Amino acid sequence: MAAGSVTGPVPRRGSLDDIRAKSTPAEDRERLTTHSRTVHAAVAQIEDRIQSAGILATEPAFWSRVRRAALLHDAGKIAEGFQRQVEPGGLPWGERHEVLSLAYVDLLAGAGAWSDEDRVMVATLVATHHRPLHAATGSGGKPALALQYNPKTAWEEAFGTTPGATPDQAVVQVPRFLHRELLGWLSGFLTIDPPKTALRAPTLAQRSRELLEMLLDLWRHPAKPHQGLLAVLAQGALTLADHSGSAHESLQTHMPLLPGYLARLPYEPYPHQLRAAGTGGHLVLAAPTGSGKTEAGLAWAAGQLRTMPGLPRVVWTLPYRASLNAIRRRLAGDLVPAPGEKRADIGLLHGTVAQTLLTEALDDDCAVGTPQAEPTASQARKARAQAGAMRLFTQRLRVATPHQLLSGAIAGPSYSSVLLEQANSLFILDELHAYEPDTFGRLLAAMRLWEQLGSRFAVLSATLAGVMTRLIQDSVEHPVTVHRAPHGTSPVRHRLVLDETPVTAASIERLRSWLREGHSVLVVVNTVAGAQSLFEQLADDARAALPGDPYAALLLHSRFKNGDRDAIEKVLLKRHPERRPGENPQRGGLVIATQTVEVSLQLDFDRGAVESAPIEAVAQRAGRVNRRGLHPDGPVEFRVHRTERHLPYEAGAVDAAWSALTTLTAQGATDLSEQDIDQLLDHAYATEWGKRWEEEARRHRAEFTTHFLTFTDPFHDRSEFARELSEKFDSVEVLHRDDTDEYRKLTRGKNGDPLLAARLLIPLRYRQLAMYQPEFDRHLQMRLIDGEYDSTLGLRPRSERETIL
Repeated sequence: MAAGSVTGPVPRRGSLDDIRAKSTPAEDRERLTTHSRTVHAAVAQIEDRIQSAGILATEPAFWSRVRRAALLHDAGKIAEGFQRQVEPGGLPWGERHEVLSLAYVDLLAGAGAWSDEDRVMVATLVATHHRPLHAATGSGGKPALALQYNPKTAWEEAFGTTPGATPDQAVVQVPRFLHRELLGWLSGFLTIDPPKTALRAPTLAQRSRELLEMLLDLWRHPAKPHQGLLAVLAQGALTLADHSGSAHESLQTHMPLLPGYLARLPYEPYPHQLRAAGTGGHLVLAAPTGSGKTEAGLAWAAGQLRTMPGLPRVVWTLPYRASLNAIRRRLAGDLVPAPGEKRADIGLLHGTVAQTLLTEALDDDCAVGTPQAEPTASQARKARAQAGAMRLFTQRLRVATPHQLLSGAIAGPSYSSVLLEQANSLFILDELHAYEPDTFGRLLAAMRLWEQLGSRFAVLSATLAGVMTRLIQDSVEHPVTVHRAPHGTSPVRHRLVLDETPVTAASIERLRSWLREGHSVLVVVNTVAGAQSLFEQLADDARAALPGDPYAALLLHSRFKNGDRDAIEKVLLKRHPERRPGENPQRGGLVIATQTVEVSLQLDFDRGAVESAPIEAVAQRAGRVNRRGLHPDGPVEFRVHRTERHLPYEAGAVDAAWSALTTLTAQGATDLSEQDIDQLLDHAYATEWGKRWEEEARRHRAEFTTHFLTFTDPFHDRSEFARELSEKFDSVEVLHRDDTDEYRKLTRGKNGDPLLAARLLIPLRYRQLAMYQPEFDRHLQMRLIDGEYDSTLGLRPRSERETIL
């Protein structure tokens, strides 16, 4: 059966072996049968990882449907228009190969006696692995299939015989002999008899139209949330398998975190670490900074791995993108590498670059419009994007920010793989206290979703208020075990001093005297502008106190390029590591920082001066001073200065913290202990601000569940949700205009890799973009900014009203 009733010139393809699925590599383009077989095999790897975890256990046919869709997803690439397009210099076909693939789904469903549910679900996955079915209002994403194929579509011209300038130039999209050969190959793979068709059977174009129209009508109506979630997960499995097959990358099976993790530690485990290791299911652990929370989280995960199906993944989350590299380095050095490797391979979901890779990797060869000026460069870029996207999913242990994980809730081909990868996983949420109530509420909603996906979570924090623990327990169905480190786990480390004056004038003189006395000094202020100004005033004093030391003065904040930030963190960790017993009391050196120093960096200083901030931030800053209580002087001075302005924090949070601190000192407390931290948290959250915080967290939990995590329209375009989510997280990565050429070289050159180019990006808040006159570069898919940048000072603010952390 040919696709159309009119014959034309015999095409250049003599057999199925001549049908290609890819335009790359140019010297030996991949056969359609090879690619289909590879993607089908990739589904087995994904199934081995996830198996029937969580909600998947309610649908026994889940994996068999994904395998069938993997085999058939690119069948429509047999069309002559597609084959001509993927040739060097080929013209765009303009039609969607996945729509023509539906004809083969229809034929084989009948021959294989599939159930109606099987036919519908396989067809849905095949149709949507590149484009949504329906567009959303105001959507800026890829054109939906419903827009391209409608009552005005000339179906026989699209997928049957395409007319040319003369009858001799007419093109038969699928010649009869190729059609029969493909049907035979697919039937053999599925171990069924090839379908028999009547003389006047529907054409491929008719079958494609009828099945697509059925899908458009079916998914136009809201689905049950349970059904919609399963559909999105199946789409994620197919797109992940397609990534894997296109990139020729296999999912790793090695887990760097081995059983019996605590036995590998060079010290006797703390009681709270032993309790974490023995906890099954969800965990909340509150333990002082420097008491081995990271090790406790890993011990919990190591114990869970043995009780879960398949090959679970471990995902470590941190509040800030810029903190990811530090924990990644730590895990890579501490955990067990695969045989033959020197370091453990830890994955990294890296913000803007990850999103760009996922989007570019899903671009296929069915372009609409004029041919590319440099088709080989375009093809190479796509191949690199596919490989880079696959690397985002390869490792079994990875680090990420919650934003990157929550983007999976958006669904659609660009995100559904991210959501699927959250099934049968272990999430370690480090420093959960650091989030505003809106983000905290969204994470609570995500915890409930993770539970549906058969995953578990552990929350780690030195400063977790009781209200937060109650909200976590209230958000999920299964029990949450709560452990708190016993009192006395950490010695008294700080002598608390409250200072009503800001960090100016007399305060700076005190800092200079500490430097002259040979102390290592940490100063944490609340804004980038304040940190840069203070650094310029004190850096020469630190250098004068330590002649010849290139790292006598260091500045750390969020507005550095990722590569510069990474280099500074490495120097910081080497220059100011945790103190060892008996170490010289005087280290010297100055570090000026914003809140970026609070998370994941194991630093230790002799003296500390910080600006007033929310109570959790104050406690975390204290945790970087005399971190393990080993300073020869005993408790060391930790001075908290009152600030004139509350930005970038909410005024109520800063006021509640100051109220708690003054109440504590009024009671005669000078030494700051673990019990004091708990008391400070209780006081702050008992204020009117604390009550509003809880209400906001609950409201955002409900709203995020309703708007993002209720999959009633799983195959509508949700790209507007992606923008909304990014704006709600209020963060974006930008490129300085001066780095444009280097970024282009790193991403588009012969050996280009977008993941390497991430080192040039600078994280900013959305509300700060206008300050730097952003311009969106369509070719780089990146926002370009102007502004003064220095590798020591970072990006200079352009306004005195500083709102960046």
